[in-house]
Amino acid sequence: MQIKRHSTAIWSGTGKEGNGTLSSQSGVLSATQYGAKSRFEDGIGTNPEELIAAAHAGCFSMKLAFNLQAASFEAKEIHTTCEIVFEEGTIIASNLTLKAKVEGISAEKFEELVNDAKSNCPISKLLNTKISLTYTLNEA
Repeated sequence: MQIKRHSTAIWSGTGKEGNGTLSSQSGVLSATQYGAKSRFEDGIGTNPEELIAAAHAGCFSMKLAFNLQAASFEAKEIHTTCEIVFEEGTIIASNLTLKAKVEGISAEKFEELVNDAKSNCPISKLLNTKISLTYTLNEA
């Protein structure tokens, strides 16, 4: 099954002084502001790295949920934070931090499923960068 999704970027002006908007097919992003200030400083709006971080955290969490389901487990909660490291015009790392609540699973089985999700979620496969992962199982 092939799935296609799209988003649109509209940019006006120079790289440094210009600005743009992002809109997504679902409407979650609708003329959402982005620009150099929101990317390199603390300006209002989003930026590509923040969106990649959201995509990677979401994709990894969903892949882990599918892995758990296939192994007959269900997560009470999968809480993933992703930090994208951008340096000299290149994304050099995607650092995932996971806190999960899954009853009845061994630490070894959990580690196996987590590492599979890290390697095989579609965004991990797309990113050509170092991906690190730290995780905590069943910690309040």
